[in-house]
Amino acid sequence: MIDLDYFNESLESFECSKNRFKVLVVDDLADNINILKGILQEQYDVLVAKNGKLALSIIANQQPDLVLLDVMMPEMNGYQVCEAIKRDPATCHIPVIFITAMTSIEDEQEGFEVGAVDFITKPITPLTTLARVANHLALSQQDQRNRLIIEQRTAQLREALYSAVKMLSEAGTYNDEMTGSHMWRMADYCAVLARSLGWSEQDVENIHLAAPMHDTGKIGIPDNILKAPRKLTPEEWDIMKQHPVIGADILGNSKAPLFKMAAEVSLGHHEKWDGSGYPSGLKGEEIPLTARIVAIADVFDALTMERPYKTAWTVEEAYQYLQDNAGKQFDPKLVAAFISQDDQIRAVKAEWQERG
Repeated sequence: MIDLDYFNESLESFECSKNRFKVLVVDDLADNINILKGILQEQYDVLVAKNGKLALSIIANQQPDLVLLDVMMPEMNGYQVCEAIKRDPATCHIPVIFITAMTSIEDEQEGFEVGAVDFITKPITPLTTLARVANHLALSQQDQRNRLIIEQRTAQLREALYSAVKMLSEAGTYNDEMTGSHMWRMADYCAVLARSLGWSEQDVENIHLAAPMHDTGKIGIPDNILKAPRKLTPEEWDIMKQHPVIGADILGNSKAPLFKMAAEVSLGHHEKWDGSGYPSGLKGEEIPLTARIVAIADVFDALTMERPYKTAWTVEEAYQYLQDNAGKQFDPKLVAAFISQDDQIRAVKAEWQERG
């Protein structure tokens, strides 16, 4: 669940936070520092540093709103300081204005390349300095506000997405609380396996959300078949085997990558490596990788989950089942990759046990 209040409070806090801005002046000459401090101190809280290393320490600890930075300094010049500021995700948003006597195009180009937003040329004049500082503070504040708004709206969209996924995931198993926990626990196992294969974090997140929707199609199966307390007849079993197709039809109507992946998972999660699965009898790598991942995680969790009609298998017993059926039901390479993540698999299981 996403904490939307956090983003709302962050935006409100930002709107009310700025009474006086902090400006850091960095120069190795005391006279230059005093001139700039005299110009700025009536409107801003002025911090000072006489070298690059001290400047970076102040920036890390006090987060000034803007930096006025001399270019020519011993040990660490202004370009190097600016590069360090822009390299750090915690400080890269802080605007840097160079104070310099150098006026060549090459000097300006180097300054902009390392991340500066402007140059003030010596000799320093109060009007130019105050105008440049005020303009760049205003731009920076608007940029930060825009980023907070984007984060807030992204969080709102993500919360809506999670809600949609949850509803679709539970559609076919709405009356089975244990199945609900199984779906999300199984999704965690899918994420572990996908990450071990070198997937990007976006793709890992997608399969984590797509996996719980694998049985969405069960919403289209009559209750007398879905909840039958007996072995299904051949005719009923033919109907049951349509739930992957139904799920893929429901989920495949979206152009969003997440739901395209979910449709792929729904259609393929009952296919088997040796071609004996359903609904299409796909074999080997004809089965989408996403569906092969979900098939392993789904069975592993079902085996290690206690149910009213069975005791939970141990992790070792479940691993043995996967190995015994590698090359038949499961992709053998994925089985090996899954078992190789034993520490993380057990950590997921332990975390869910703590949740009760």
